[in-house]
Amino acid sequence: MPPRFVWPNVSEKNDGANRDAKRSARERLQVEREREKKREKRRRTIVVASAVVGVLGLAAVVGLIAANTGKGDKSAAAGPVTAPSGATGKDALAIQAGKPEAKSTLTVWEDFRCPACKSFETNYRDTIHELEAKGLLKVDYHLVTLIDGNMGGSGSLKGANAAACAQDAGKFPAYHDVLFENQPAETDDAYGNNAKLLELAGKVDGLVTPEFRKCVEDGTHNSWVNKSYEAFRAGKFRGTPSVLLNGKDIFADQANPVTPQKLKEQVEAAAKGTGGGNASSSPSPSPSASPSSSSSSSRSASPGASAKGAKTAGSGSPSASSSAVAKSSSTGTGSRAGSAGVAKGAGED
Repeated sequence: MPPRFVWPNVSEKNDGANRDAKRSARERLQVEREREKKREKRRRTIVVASAVVGVLGLAAVVGLIAANTGKGDKSAAAGPVTAPSGATGKDALAIQAGKPEAKSTLTVWEDFRCPACKSFETNYRDTIHELEAKGLLKVDYHLVTLIDGNMGGSGSLKGANAAACAQDAGKFPAYHDVLFENQPAETDDAYGNNAKLLELAGKVDGLVTPEFRKCVEDGTHNSWVNKSYEAFRAGKFRGTPSVLLNGKDIFADQANPVTPQKLKEQVEAAAKGTGGGNASSSPSPSPSASPSSSSSSSRSASPGASAKGAKTAGSGSPSASSSAVAKSSSTGTGSRAGSAGVAKGAGED
């Protein structure tokens, strides 16, 4: 049998070709895997970036809402400036209590959401009412919205509007006291609910009438309240309450603030012409005070605080009253004067 011809190394060539094909397939698979990893990485990066952008966008929206709310709900304050009945002072921005002929004037800038304002009212109210009843003192109340700006909400604005509506009804002093006596926690915007304000108005005999209810619900005096707050800011007061007797800050001297007893003595002395200064219905801002700006809780309108300057809230006595002021001022976000001033019976909010 003749020998069969066989191509040399055919099997080796086939094996080599198979190996090359397999290696090429593995390499292609590896390259594809690398590409997939890169695509997945890019995808995760895009997702994360989108999430970050979303968070930042949400923060911007929240910040915008807070900023708008912090301006004292100016959308609610839009409209004509309608002063309450009998409003007095520059631009008719003060609600006066007491007899107009009284020789001494107490000027008070207050916010119905301000804890230090409540403490001031609690400690000084009886003395103030006593002096008013005797015809020795008149009080010019200026209503502001500092806490709305610092904490958000609309309770300061709506509470002040309701108080102005009570002035229209001739019931301001009683309703003013009711609002402070029933003041919610500073962080609780309960006075932003008109129903709550109307409920409290029920504590004042004869106040809840269709006219009063409409005034409250319509926000009749919102723009007036807003204008009062602008005057507060322009006056560069350092916080609420700001209290001046005959144009002089009664808490300017933290070491010797005007207590209720001292207030009584000074007013009586003024009535006798033996001291106490001249009565003035125009508030006089502290010359050293200046407003400050802040971010959280929208504090752009909040006056700055200083431990060395005039204080704007006080206690009736160095013992019990000062502790009440310190307690009420400890949690707020308003203007502060420092713990030392609070401990001595003068605090700010």
